This record gives sequence, structure tokens and C-alpha cells, in this order.
Amino acid sequence: MAASLSSPPTFFPLSAPAPRLFPNSPATPRAKPKTNPRKPPSLCCAAATSPSPSPSPTTAAAAAKAGSWRDVCSLNAWVVGDYRRLVASVNAIEPPLRRLSDEQLKGKTEEFRARLGRGETLADVQAEAFAVVREAARRTLGMRHFDVQIIGGAVLHDGCIAEMKTGEGKTLVSTLAAYLNALTGEGVHVVTVNDYLAQRDAEWMGRVHRFLGLTVGLIQAGMKSDERRANYMCDITYTNNSELGFDYLRDNLSRKKEQLVMRWPRPFHFSIVDEVDSVLIDEGRNPLLISGEDNREAARYPVAAKVADLLMEGAHYTVELKGNNIDLTEDGVTYAEMILGTNDLWDENDPWARFVMNALKAKEFYRRDVQYIVRNGKAFIINELTGRVEPKRRWSDGIHQAVEAKEGLKIQADSVIVAQITYQSLFKLYPKLSGMTGTAKTEEKEFLKMFKMPVIEVPTNLPNIRVDLPIQAFATLRGKWQYVREEVEFMFQLGRPVLVGTTSVESSEYLSDLLKSRNIPHNVLNARPKYAAREADIIAQAGRKHAITISTNMAGRGTDIILGGNPKMLAKEIVEDNILPFLSLDTPDAETEGESTSHKGLSKIKLGPSSLALLAKAAIMAKYVHKSESNEWSFQKAKSTIMESIEMSNTIGMEKLEERVAEVTEMYPLCDAIALAYVTVLKDCEIHCFAEGAEVKALGGLHVIGTSLHESRRIDNQLRGRAGRQGDPGSTRFMVSLQDEMFRKFNLDTEWAVRLISRITNDEDIAIESNAVVKQLLGLQINAEKYYFGIRKSLVEFDEVLEVQRKHIYSLRQVILSGDSESCSEQIFQYMQAVVDEVILGNVDPQKPPKTWNLAKILDEFVSLGGNLLIETFKETQEEDLQSSLEQILRYGSPEVDNFALPNMPVPPNSFKGIRKRTSSVMRWFAICVDDTSKKGRYTNTVNLLRKYFGDFLIATYLEVLQESRYHDAYIRGIEREVLLKTLDTLWKDHLVNMNKLSSAVNVRSFGHRNPLEEYKIDGCRFFISMLSATRRLTVEALLHYWSSPMESEEIFNTADQ
Repeated sequence: MAASLSSPPTFFPLSAPAPRLFPNSPATPRAKPKTNPRKPPSLCCAAATSPSPSPSPTTAAAAAKAGSWRDVCSLNAWVVGDYRRLVASVNAIEPPLRRLSDEQLKGKTEEFRARLGRGETLADVQAEAFAVVREAARRTLGMRHFDVQIIGGAVLHDGCIAEMKTGEGKTLVSTLAAYLNALTGEGVHVVTVNDYLAQRDAEWMGRVHRFLGLTVGLIQAGMKSDERRANYMCDITYTNNSELGFDYLRDNLSRKKEQLVMRWPRPFHFSIVDEVDSVLIDEGRNPLLISGEDNREAARYPVAAKVADLLMEGAHYTVELKGNNIDLTEDGVTYAEMILGTNDLWDENDPWARFVMNALKAKEFYRRDVQYIVRNGKAFIINELTGRVEPKRRWSDGIHQAVEAKEGLKIQADSVIVAQITYQSLFKLYPKLSGMTGTAKTEEKEFLKMFKMPVIEVPTNLPNIRVDLPIQAFATLRGKWQYVREEVEFMFQLGRPVLVGTTSVESSEYLSDLLKSRNIPHNVLNARPKYAAREADIIAQAGRKHAITISTNMAGRGTDIILGGNPKMLAKEIVEDNILPFLSLDTPDAETEGESTSHKGLSKIKLGPSSLALLAKAAIMAKYVHKSESNEWSFQKAKSTIMESIEMSNTIGMEKLEERVAEVTEMYPLCDAIALAYVTVLKDCEIHCFAEGAEVKALGGLHVIGTSLHESRRIDNQLRGRAGRQGDPGSTRFMVSLQDEMFRKFNLDTEWAVRLISRITNDEDIAIESNAVVKQLLGLQINAEKYYFGIRKSLVEFDEVLEVQRKHIYSLRQVILSGDSESCSEQIFQYMQAVVDEVILGNVDPQKPPKTWNLAKILDEFVSLGGNLLIETFKETQEEDLQSSLEQILRYGSPEVDNFALPNMPVPPNSFKGIRKRTSSVMRWFAICVDDTSKKGRYTNTVNLLRKYFGDFLIATYLEVLQESRYHDAYIRGIEREVLLKTLDTLWKDHLVNMNKLSSAVNVRSFGHRNPLEEYKIDGCRFFISMLSATRRLTVEALLHYWSSPMESEEIFNTADQ
């Protein structure tokens, strides 16, 4: 063999010969499959080494010495060492806290807040706060933070990323930093990757915070605005990343202050992001979009799909897998134009190119059961990094419609972007951000560059003794799957639990068929609803003896596989199996409830007499309750009742439950009976799981098999991390094929490997364990990481341009939405002055005399701006009058600016009455005088007076017409706010569409040796300035038009709303 890794002595029983952890090892005889009498040995190009049962004391000492030297030289070790001083302080405070009563411990929260109010900082109370949380967790959860978890909490509080291995208790660690930062009263967000984890953590860890007097909120999909608002106002709010992002976007589309749900004007204070690498890196390429619908082009997609079917790769188009690009050849263009009956695919009046290209991309790059699944007549995206279905996501730019057309599904409307933000931009809004994950060190440079967040590796509580076996490479896919099946079969015969990680629904089901052909019982976990709905139950079984689990990346995050099984999940399953049939006669829907988990090959859990009796009693009660109810219980209602009963058992003691069940009442105490049965069954399950866990540990623990290298080492490490949890034994093995998609995508030259194999043997299915081969494969993986980092970096750089613009627009919206009536009016006055300034500055040159200025155009544009309100006033004013007026100013010097009017010109209405309006007028004049953006010259003062005259005239006319309308001030301010927001939102939406088009267009400019990013910045800035100018002008015109004919305008507004 290329390398023989010895397993720790505790892995295997001494009575049996030590089995090898991977096939093909000559160390142990193995029963050969009947269908495969000859099993080829592994091809090993490296020198063979003999296995050794355990390292010698000398070797162990040398390794320890090397490890100590690494610690001395490691910056991470120094940082962790510094945190140990905090741990010592927390440990010293702990004994006195144990003597406090519950009420005294709760009182610490108010004490800390009082100290902060007196000027102390969070650093001053950190050690005491951590000790209080540790004691509260011990009392409420029965869990005491380990010293390394205290370090993890300190890392989070310092705004860093805590890398903690699987099973080290990241969820419990978050309570430390969350509690400490919630003391300020500004709100803390604990962000997870899905609704299930957010709800679990809010209920589980929320018990600690509620015990200490803090309020805990939970944001879930489907919640109404009132519920969201109340939960965001809590001290600590649990949510998932997408709900947080969409709430932020929706708040910035709201038309009324009452519709806001977040803590405005400062909705972000401190956030702890669970699985931070998944949220900020893996999901970083997918912006959150709120979009409208556009059905105008829906009919083109099915036609384009048929055209794509007729075009052939090579002859009509070329495919570039790495960048997901397709290029039509000349023959392809000609053929497509002939089929469609058009002379030009890129004709602006009859555009087909985009639809044909999307159809070809759907054909080549988007595969069913890999990138998406079809369910209930709709195409749902599968997240390739998590393996989960994402029903709320749709591909943009017409790709999703192209996929629907390919599958013959109903074409959903095209999306028109209304609001968008990336997760990078969203989380940069937090003044203080932290995160935790099990795999972040490989991406530390990216976190530092993008978010200024260092990654701190937190030591494990117990040493990691997992064995990572050498990667096996195969020339063919057939050979890889054959060896995977044989490895699984061998481990099954041995009794070790196995988790097989696959990259797609397609490959997981292919392997499942292979195992079925060998009659090997197993469970499948992938994006299909019948499997995904039972995710928690499947994972609960995955660590049991003889358990075989085939999973996509769904098993990679947020799950702990406990050796021997998860007693709580097993107890829940037993209770459901015994009670559900008596509560509901409905057949569970496999699409929503999932298929039942396979128990074949697993040992049966032995329940004691008391458990059996209580289950029978609860079943009888369920039967009578079901009969006494006039309406049939649905399966979902019955299941919810059982879940509520189980949750109740966590808060009510066993003695209290026994008393409640024994009470004689008119109503059957069904929930109490179920809760009591669950508690007793749980004790039996804990005994069984503990004993079976010891057996599994003796056999070697969980064995993880990876069937492909991912495009990031982090994803592979997540899969490896399922084994060796909390010091448990375990092993991992990756088996890859040179025909895997990643190697094809990055154009790996595999011919050399195939030629090497053919020189040695005629069997192409043989395994390769050469260090040279593995090194090249891992090198390719690193290149893939660099490639995708480059893409993310480019996206972030492009998004930074939009980020600045978004902040400006959203800040402006909040001023309009949340400000008082005076601030809203002042915004309109500024708009009017800015519009007048643009008219004047576009037609004058302060370095030349007024006789060279285009005064006629100034008058025409100004009058057209005010419409009916100004036509009558300026109908007899000519260019000569304005010219003469400016000459008088030049001749006699600057006039008084208070109640200023140009000589021989119409006098503005006397509308600036009251201190506020007069002050506003003076402040606008000061702003004109100190304006550094306009061109300077000899006649700058004359230009400024012209700007003041026309600006004051327009504003005074507007104020006069408001006074004459006799409407109530509240109604007037409501109309102003509505016009401001509607105009801003409409033009911002158009701007987003233009910026997306620009981001695609600037890439072409690289062929002219121009930097696409710089081009995007220049044009994007120009677009934004034009958008703001158009917003101001349209707002002013709309308001002036409205108040000149309110009834007519209301009809226009109502039509626009519809």
C-alpha cells in the first residue's frame, strides 16, 4: 500500500483481528462478493510501509515536541493563550455565583446595565457576565461551558470568527457574546442558515437568556409585520440570513413608517453569524432580490428551447464549463436565424439572442436532480453547497424561465429587480460582526480582506483522534462507485456506521441502487421532499451500529452525528409510532412528512415495563380523545400535539407529570400522558444509545466516505468533521474519479493517469494512491478555490459601487419616511433649489458676461418646470428684461438678499413668513455661496443671485399654492411624502436594471485593454448622478402639477398604484 494508517487501539475489540479501514489492504482477509470473484489490489506508486498498531513512546514524544514548537511559533496559539487569562477570571468568579439564588442570579443583569449606565464598558463586566451565563446554562440546560467555550465566546465578542470543530458546542458558545452585547439594549442578531436552526436555538438557548431577564425574539418565514416588529425589538433576535436580508429590503420599500419592522434608525448593532463561511462566502455569489413580474416575453422561451434542442455542440456552439459560457459558431448563428425566420438574432426590435443563449445554457449546464428538481410542476433550485431545496430562490436573467421551458413546465414571469443586496453588503452594515464555523481557516485571507475579521482556531476540549485516510483516485466513474459500494459493504459487515457524502441527488440515488442490489439496508438524505422532510430522524440514526447513510451536502452542516444514536430523536420517533395511529387515521403525505426511516439492520431498542405501560396508557387516551372529537384529526394536528407534549416534558418534572396524569378530571390529560411516556422512553433510549455508542467506538467510530472533491477544501473538511466528534474515534476516506465534473470543468489532463494505469494493468477500475496523483488533484482544488475567490472578489468590488449608492438612497428614504413634517418639507425645498440650479448652471458661464448667457432658455425651462403656476406670471417677461436686470445688479452692486427680487422682474410671493421659513431661505443662500462644485469666475456672484431669485420664486410659489389649497397640514405632508417615495423608488428600480446591464456590458471593454471595474465605476457614477437629477426634477414637477389640479392628479395617482 502507499500508506498504511494505523488506528488507535480503542477502535477495535481485542478478540478480533484489527480490520483495515479501507478496501484492498492485504492486512485482513475479506469475504469477496459473489459477483466479483477477483478483487484487484490497489495501485500504489509510493513506497509501501508496514502498519504499526500504535506509535512508540519516542515517536509520541517527538510529535509532542514538534507540536509544542508549532504552538510557540503560531500567532493563533499566542492569541488563545491571551484569552486564557479571561478564562482564569471567569473560573475564579464561578464559585461565589453558585451560592446565589435564582433571583439573585437574575438580578445580575440589571446590575450590569446599571454599571454600563454609569460609564463602565463591556470589557469591564465581561468576565462576570460570562460567569453568570455559564451558571445560568448549568441551571437551565444542565450544560456548563467548558473553558475552550469561554474562549470561543470571547472571540465572538471581539468581532472575530471562531473556528470550532464539529460537536464542540458552537450553539452554547453564542450565548456568551449574545448576552454580553445585549446588555446595551441596542439589540443582538443571532443569524443561522435556516428556519429550523433559528427556531431550535431560540427555544433551546433562549431559556438561558430568558432566565437572566432578557427578551428573546424569533423571525420565521410567513410571520406578519406586527410579529416581526415585536421580535426585532427584543434584546436578542434569532433569524436566518435570508429573512434578515429580505426584511431590510422590504423596510426600504415601505411607504409608511408604520410598516417598518426593524429597529430604525439603527437596525444593526451586533450580529453572530452561525456557519459564517456558508453565509458570507458560499452564498456570497447570490444576491438577495425582490423583484416584480414581466410577462411580455414569456412566449419566446419554449421556442428558444426547441431551437437549442436542434443545435449541436461542436458544430453550432462551443461550451466552456469553467465559466459556464457558450459561444455560437457562425454556422450556429446562421442555423438559428433560419429556424426562427429572422435576419439578425441581435435585432433590437426582435431580439432572440438572449433567449437562445439561455436555452443553450439550460441544456448544457443545468441538469435535473443536480442543479434543480421538478416538483408539482415547478423547477426548484438545489443549493449545490448545502444540498437543500431553496423554494424562494429563482435564477435571474431568464435562466429559470429557460429551465422551465426545457422541462415543458409553465413559464413563470420574468423578474424585474425592485431591490437587491448581497450578503457581503448586508453584513457590512453591522458596526460589529462576528461568526462561528467549523471550517474557516482556509479562507482567512478572504475574511480579512473583505470584512476585516480574523479567524481564531479555538482548541478542542478533547484531542481529535480521527484518522483521515489517503485519497483514492480512479480513472473511471465505474471503478469509483464499485469501490465505494465495496467499502460500504465491508463496514456494514463489521458493524461500523457509515456516512457517504455525494454531490448531487443523481449520484446519491445511483449509489442507493448499487447498495439495494447487494441487499444492504440504508437511508438516503437528499433534496427530494420524501427524504429531506425526515432529515432530523435520518441523522439521529446515522451513528448507530450498522447504520448506512447516503447524503448530499445536507449532512455537512448544523448536524451532530452521535455514536450509538440520538436518544431524544429516537424517543420521539418511538412515541410518534405508538401514538399517531390512534390520534389520526390520515395517511401521511410523503411529499411533506417524508418516507419512514429505514431501521433494517439496526438493533431494536428494548423498552422497560414502565415505558411500555405508559405508552399503552397514552395510546388508549389518544384513542378515546380521537373518538370523542366530532371532527377528524389531521395527521399534522396529531403530530403537532405530540411535539407540544414533548416540549412540555422539558419544563415540567416527572413527579409533576405523574400527579397530573393521576388526577381525576372530566378531560383526558392526553398531553400529560404523552409527555410522561416520552420521559420514561427517553431514559430507556439513553441507556441503549450509551451501550451501543460504546460498541461503535470499540469498532472504530463513524466512517465517512467522500465520493468527490468539492471546489473548496472547506466543504470536504465539513464532511470529514462529521467523524471524530468530541474526541470520538472515526475515520474518513475520499474516493474520486478523474471523470468527476470538477476535473472536467477545470480541464485536468487525465490522459497521463490513464496511460500509467494501462502500462501496469488492463483494469481501468483500479484505485490509485500515488502521492504524485493526489498532490496534483489537491493542487487543482486549490486552483479552483483561487478561481472562485477571484469571482467573489470581483463581485464584491463591483457591488461596492452599488453599495455606496444604495446607502445614499436608503438613508434618504429613511429621512423622508421617519422624519417629521419639517424635514420632509425641507427636502422638497432642497429639491426645488437643486432643479433650479441645474437649469441655470447649464446655461451660464461665470467666467463670461451675462450677455453671452442663454437667458431665453433659462426662462423657458423655468416656466415649463412650474407649468400652469408660472405661465401667467412670466408670460410678458422677455430675455431682454432679464438681461437688463442683471446689468443693473452689476452696475449698482449686490442688493440685500432678504426679500430679494431682481429689478424689473416679477416679484416672488411673500410666502417666507415665520422664523423657520426665513431661516430655511437664509440657509439655502449660504449653501449657494459656499458651493464648491460649481464653476467659479468673475461673475460668480451674479450667477448666485440668479440661482437665489429663481429658487426662492419657485419655493414661494409652491408655498402660496399650498396655503390657497386650504388642505390640512397632515394631508399635505402625506402627499409630499408619497410623491417623494414613489418617484425615488421608481427611478431607483430603473437604475438597478441599468447597473445590472452595465456590469455585463463593461466586460466587453476589456478587449480594448480597458479595466472593466474602472469603466463600471465611471459609468455607474454617471448613471447615479443622472438618476438623482431625474428624481429631483420629476418630484418637483409632480408636486407642482398635483397642487395646480389636485382632482386630476389623484386620478393619475390611483391609476399608477393599480
